[in-house]
Amino acid sequence: NVLTSFFVKLAWAWTFWLMLPFIAITNYCLSQNILGMLRRLSTLLVGTMIWYICTTFFLYVEDFTGSCYKSPALDVQFREHLSKRQCHQGGGFWHGFDISGHSFLLSFCALMIVEEIAVLRVLNTNRNLRLHTVVNALFVALSFLTLIWVWMFFCTAVYFHDFSQKLCGTLVGLSAWYGTYRFWYLKSFSPGLPPQIVSLSSKKPNRSR
Repeated sequence: NVLTSFFVKLAWAWTFWLMLPFIAITNYCLSQNILGMLRRLSTLLVGTMIWYICTTFFLYVEDFTGSCYKSPALDVQFREHLSKRQCHQGGGFWHGFDISGHSFLLSFCALMIVEEIAVLRVLNTNRNLRLHTVVNALFVALSFLTLIWVWMFFCTAVYFHDFSQKLCGTLVGLSAWYGTYRFWYLKSFSPGLPPQIVSLSSKKPNRSR
């Protein structure tokens, strides 16, 4: 469908190009520091590396665990085709453990956006109408994009892959988010968290005695 072909397959590109101006503008407004802004923008570089490494690994797993068959019925195996590429070139059907890239990427992108837009809690743009308009427009676009990612995540959960493949993909996405925003970004040698806020995942409720 349109959402799958136009949005989900380009999920990281959509997330990247909307997050780029949002992170740059909001972080510079709060820190008034170009180097600090560039440091925070490296979050997108980290995300790109995570996307590339994970999707490449998923393809390797599918290639390593798969076999080539004559049809999706998996009735006749073509033993002469030892890779997915050779199998498809020979007109066969490759069947392997296909970790859900959609489950991974949609969960990771949605959580990343939620972490970054939380900066609006401490950003006041009311004194600058143009800035206020731009930031609000980016916020609306990112919120809409997050809704699409969540919706398509549930569609993937219902219609695509089997349970173990979706579970593995989701766990990788959650691990990527947790490892960055919950752990690494709390360190000084990292892109850091959005200024003046604590990661949403690390907030703990106050308990009164």
